[in-house]
Amino acid sequence: MMRHPHVWMGLLLLSIFSQAQAAWTVNMTPGATEISHAVFDLHMTIFWICVVIGVIVFGAMFWSMIVHRRSTGQVPARFHESTTVEILWTIIPFLILVAMAVPATATLIKMYDTSEPDVDIQITGYQWKWHYKYLGQDVEFFSNLATPAEQIHNKSVKGEHYLLEVDQPLVLPVGAKVRFLVTAADVIHSWWVPAFAVKRDAIPGFVNEAWTRVDKPGIYRGQCAELCGKDHGFMPIVVEVKSQADYDTWMGERKAEAVKLKELTSKEWTLDELVARGDKVYHTACVACHQAQGQGLPPMFPALKGSKIATGPKGDHLNIVLHGKPGTAMAAFGKQLSEVDIAAVVTYERNAWGNNKGDMVTPKEVLALKQAQSQ
Repeated sequence: MMRHPHVWMGLLLLSIFSQAQAAWTVNMTPGATEISHAVFDLHMTIFWICVVIGVIVFGAMFWSMIVHRRSTGQVPARFHESTTVEILWTIIPFLILVAMAVPATATLIKMYDTSEPDVDIQITGYQWKWHYKYLGQDVEFFSNLATPAEQIHNKSVKGEHYLLEVDQPLVLPVGAKVRFLVTAADVIHSWWVPAFAVKRDAIPGFVNEAWTRVDKPGIYRGQCAELCGKDHGFMPIVVEVKSQADYDTWMGERKAEAVKLKELTSKEWTLDELVARGDKVYHTACVACHQAQGQGLPPMFPALKGSKIATGPKGDHLNIVLHGKPGTAMAAFGKQLSEVDIAAVVTYERNAWGNNKGDMVTPKEVLALKQAQSQ
């Protein structure tokens, strides 16, 4: 039985691949929008044109090699600079390219027609999260990776949507034309949702446009498609498409939350309340670089536990969170977080991991500092 191990290896591989064939695919998916269907149809049209060309060309090659082989006594034809041949191999490819260009141009025109949108959303890429702003609605929020750190570090079983889940998805109304205005705040990112056939680079200082209209409610997932840093793979996109009634309800709730957040700025906070809120903010916005116990990843991401920043003057601590540190990976969170969340996370960092400073930064102090620095 062991004289022919290659036979058993072949049978094993055949068994493995035969079980996996049900999930095997090499083609694009039709997607969930009119544009994605048009892109898929264009792809299949070009594919079949290429198949026909391949069959004709290789068919002619193999027929010539078989019928005109030397063993049959064939004598090769001798001709040079045939005008007919020159005309044919110029005109035929030209006509093929025209036949391919017409549907491709029509599809591209549709893809870039962002006129008359029902909803405008500004998408800004940050390392490593997305910011969504509904223009004219006073609603904006960050969307962060929601996969637990235990799964990332192989300490627990990975979930169904590992690295493709977020705390706050982008919400769209079904059947509405939505225009995306895509940019970035730091490095180049790329907002990509395959089911929408939308992929736009997010470039600092530039605004790229795209649009979609989704006709079926559901959840659609994507990722940043540009290598944007060490946590590039932790920057997913989740879009939830709701019915118009559910979307209106969601929008009303977000507007109410925005009003409530503004009210929280003037609230009198206690140290315990700020630390509790700061714990959540830290584990959403800061933990990837400075780690769960504040130990950091030196030298690129210094520790906060026992650091001069977290145990020094709170004004210095607050400033570096607001404005970042030029020349390092420390980002400016002044525009990324609300006054309440900035105050909370600074207070948390000054009192966590044994730092125990016992002081706190209030949202009023953050707001006052912002106003003073903007003048």
